[in-house]
Amino acid sequence: MPLSWNEIRIRATAFVKEWEGEKNERGEAQTFWNEFFNVFGLPRKRLASFEQAVKKIDGHQGFIDLLWPGMLLVEHKSLGKNLERAEGQALDYFPGLKDEELPRYVLVSDFAHFRLYDLEEDTHSEFPLADLLNHLDEFGFIAGYQRRTFDEQDPVNVKAAEKMGVLHDQFEVAGYAGHDLEVYLVRLLFCLFADDTGIFSPRGALEDFLETRTREDGSDLGGMLNQLFHVLNTPVENRQRTLDEQFGAFPYVNGALFEERLAPAAFSSSMRTALLDACSLDWGGISPAIFGSLFQSVMDAEERRHLGAHYTSERNILKLIGPLFLDELKAELKKVRSNNEALRRFHIKLAALHLLDPACGCGNFLVVAYRELRKLEIETLRRIYKKELDNKEPFFESSSLLRVSVEQCFGIEIEEFPAKIAQVALWLVDHQMNLEVAAAFGEYFTRLPLTRTAHILNENALRVDWNAAFGDDQPDSFDYILGNPPFGGKKEQSADQKADLKSVLRGIKGAGVLDFVTGWYVLAAKYMVDHSETVTAFVSTNSISQGEQVGVLWNELFNRYDAKLHFAHRTFRWTNKAKGQAAVHVVIEGFALFDRPGKRLFEYDDIAGDPHERMVSNINPYLVEGNDIFIGKRSKPISPGAPPMSYGSMPIDNGNLVLQPEEARRLMTDHPETTPYVRLYYGGKELINGLERFCLWLKDGPPSLSRTVPLIRTRVQANRKYRLSSGREATNRLAALPARFGEIRQPEIDYLLVPKVSSMTREYLPSGFCDPCIIASGSALIIPGASLFDFGMLTSAMHMAWMRHVAGRMKSDYQYSVRIVYNNFPWPEATAKQKETVEKAAQAVLDARQPFLESGSTLADLYDPLAMPPVLVKAHTALDKAVDRCYRPQSFPNEAGRVAFLFKRYEALTNALFAEEVKKKGGK
Repeated sequence: MPLSWNEIRIRATAFVKEWEGEKNERGEAQTFWNEFFNVFGLPRKRLASFEQAVKKIDGHQGFIDLLWPGMLLVEHKSLGKNLERAEGQALDYFPGLKDEELPRYVLVSDFAHFRLYDLEEDTHSEFPLADLLNHLDEFGFIAGYQRRTFDEQDPVNVKAAEKMGVLHDQFEVAGYAGHDLEVYLVRLLFCLFADDTGIFSPRGALEDFLETRTREDGSDLGGMLNQLFHVLNTPVENRQRTLDEQFGAFPYVNGALFEERLAPAAFSSSMRTALLDACSLDWGGISPAIFGSLFQSVMDAEERRHLGAHYTSERNILKLIGPLFLDELKAELKKVRSNNEALRRFHIKLAALHLLDPACGCGNFLVVAYRELRKLEIETLRRIYKKELDNKEPFFESSSLLRVSVEQCFGIEIEEFPAKIAQVALWLVDHQMNLEVAAAFGEYFTRLPLTRTAHILNENALRVDWNAAFGDDQPDSFDYILGNPPFGGKKEQSADQKADLKSVLRGIKGAGVLDFVTGWYVLAAKYMVDHSETVTAFVSTNSISQGEQVGVLWNELFNRYDAKLHFAHRTFRWTNKAKGQAAVHVVIEGFALFDRPGKRLFEYDDIAGDPHERMVSNINPYLVEGNDIFIGKRSKPISPGAPPMSYGSMPIDNGNLVLQPEEARRLMTDHPETTPYVRLYYGGKELINGLERFCLWLKDGPPSLSRTVPLIRTRVQANRKYRLSSGREATNRLAALPARFGEIRQPEIDYLLVPKVSSMTREYLPSGFCDPCIIASGSALIIPGASLFDFGMLTSAMHMAWMRHVAGRMKSDYQYSVRIVYNNFPWPEATAKQKETVEKAAQAVLDARQPFLESGSTLADLYDPLAMPPVLVKAHTALDKAVDRCYRPQSFPNEAGRVAFLFKRYEALTNALFAEEVKKKGGK
C-alpha cells in the first residue's frame, strides 16, 4: 500500500536535511537515490537499476546513472554542473533503449537542484533541494499516485485493450469461451488495475505472485487463479487459518465480482506469458470512460479490427452532461466561494443526486458523470479545509469526509457483458478518484470491501418499469436521466426491436416512422410525469429533429406530457480519433416537463468542430429558436400562388424499362425506328453528376415495337411477369400494360427538376431546367412550367435554410420531400419589381453555370464547396440578396436569422389557413 502523503512529507523533510551541502557525485550518488526512493516508501531495487549499459546516439558505450524501465531515467551530476547539458546527455541514451524501456520522466540533479521532465505532457519544473516539499506531488508516480489527463485515443487504453484481446484469443483457441470467458476477463481486468493502483498491496503483488508461484508451462495457473478469486471473495475473518501467506495478503473485494463459480481455466505456457505481458502495462493509467468500450470490442474479431472506432469519447459525453447538470454545479460552487456553511450544503447536495442511464452499455456516461461529481466534491472539501491544508495539518480520516458514492449511479443494459464492464468501470474510476483524494489530503485508502456499488441492471430498458426496476435500491427519484440509446432507423431495426418499440409507442399515430431511440424519449417522459423535477438528455440521430419524425415524436411529448426543451446541440459529427470510424450525425436534446427562462442552444459552423452557444427564449423541436410548432405533411403548398410540385414518373418495373447507355445506343443503331421511344431518363443523381441513363418510353409507341424488336419484347415480357408476381394488387393490375410506366407524370412543357437527395456539404440545392423529352424519374421532383422566379427561390439560401431544418435525411444527405419541405415552405409576398430582380439574378446563376457545363464540368463539380467557381459564388450571393429582399428590406445576418423568420411566417400562414377553414365552416 502506498505511503500516505503525510508520511511522505515527514520522510522528505528528513531527506532534505540529510543531503544539504552534498557535492560528491561518485561517492554518494547511489545512496542519494536509494534514500530518495525510500521517501516514497519503495525500495529502489524493486524498480530501478544503476549504471545500465547502453549505446548512446553517437554509437559509443554509455552508462545510465539510474533507469526505471518505462517510467524514469535519472542523470546525476556533481554540485554546480550544468543541468541542461545533463538533460541532453540523458536524451542521448534513448536510441539505445527498447520501446518498452523508454521512460516518461527524465530527472537530472546535482544534489542541490532537481529538473524533472514529463515527456508525455511536454512539461518540466526546476527547483532546489530545499524546496522539495513543495514539489512532492510531481513525484507522486513513484508512490503510485500518478495523475493523468486522458486523451480520447490514449495509447494506454488501446494497448490495454490489445493485450486483453490477445488473452481472449488464447482462451478461445483453448476452448474456454462464452459467459465464463466474459466474466473471467472482467475479473482479470479488475485484478490488473488493482495491482497497479494500491488496491493490492504491495504494488505489483499479483505480478509477483504469477511469476514466483506458478509454473512456466502454465499448468497450475488456472487452479491458482481460481483459488485467488475465492480468496478475493472471502472476508479475512472467514478464511482458513492455514491459508498460504501470499494468498492471505490479498484483500477481501466483495461486490459480487468474484462470487460466481466459473469452470476452471486450463492455461498453457503461451497463455501464462500473455497474462504476464498484460501485467507489464501500467493499468493505473487507463480511462474507465473509454476503456470499457474498447474492452468490449476485444470479444468480437470484426470489432477489434477497428479497435477504438466505436467508443464514446469523453469530449462528446461532456457535451451532454455539461448543460444537463455539470455547468450549473460548477457555477454554484464558484458562487459560494469560501462560505463554509454554503459549501457544506453544496456537498450534501452532490451526495443526494441520483443518475440513471437507461441504455448504459459499458457505462461511459455514468463513469464520466460520476468522475465529475467526485472532482466537484474534492474541490468543495479543499475549500472547506483550506486552512488545515495550508498549514499542512494531517488528515488521518480523509475518507470519512467523502459523501459522493458510486451508489448514486444507476444503469440499465440489455447485454450481460457490457453491464458487467460498466460495474467494474465505475469501481475503477471510484478508486482513481480516491487516489486524487489521497493526493489532496495526504491519506491513501481503498473502499474495500466493495460494499458500495453502482446499480447496473441487466435488463431490456424498453420492457421494465423505470419506477421500480431497481427494487429496494430504487431511489425516490432520479435527478437526471442521460445517455446514448441505440439509434436504429425503421429499416435497420430487428424484429425484436420493432416489437419492443411498438410496446412503448402503442397509441401514437404515425409511430411506424420513428427511430428506435425514440422509445427512450417516451419512457423518460412517462417517468417524469411522477417525478416532475427530473431532467433528461439523450444523444440521438439528428433524424428525430428533422422531417416527418418531428411531428410524430414531439407532438406526443409536447401535447401529452407538456415537455419543454431546455438545451440542445444542433447536428454535429459523432467522432473520435480512431481509424475506421463511422461518421454519425447526431443531436443532443435536454428536456423536462417544466419550463425554464433561459435555454441553451449549441450551434456548429463546422459539424466536426466546436459549437458556439446562444441563450434563447425557446427551442422548438427542429432545434431552432422559435415557438413550438410541427411541420406536418401537406397535400398542397401553404403559400398562395406557389406552383405545384410532384414526383417524376415511376416505372414500377424492377429495372426492365431502364437502359444503360450502351444498350440504348445499340438498340437505336440496330433498330432506328425505336429512336423516338428511347429517352434520356433523369433523376437527381443524373442531373447532379451529369450521368446518362435511358428508358423505354413506349407511352405513345406503336404496339409493333413490343412484338418485332427482340430487346423490347424481352423487357416487356419480363416486366409483365414481375408485376404479376408482386404481392400488391395495384401492381398486379399494371401487368395489363407492361410496356408503360406504372405512374406517368411527365410534363409536356419545360420543367424544373429538383433532386430528392443532395449532399449536406453543398451550400445550394443543384436544380435545373429540363426539356420535356427528358423523362423525369421517381427520384426527381418536378415543377412543370416553372419560372425563373421559382428557380431563384428554390436555389436560394433562404430555401436552403428551410430545407436544412425540416427535411429528413438519407444517411447524412438531405432528403427533399414535396409534402413536408416544399408544400410548407413560406413563399414571400413579392412585388412585381422584386420578382423581376430575382429573375435577373436567377438567370445570372444559370449563365454562370453554362460555360462550365458545356466544357464538361457537372453540377456536382460546380457546387462542391471547395471547387465552386468565383463567378458562380458571386451570382448566388446576388440571388440570395434579391430573395432576402422579397421577405424584408434588410438582409439576414445568418442562417439562424432566416430560419427564425421563416418559422414565424409559417405560423402566420397556418393561422390564416385555420381561420379561413373556420370561417368556411361557419365557426368562430
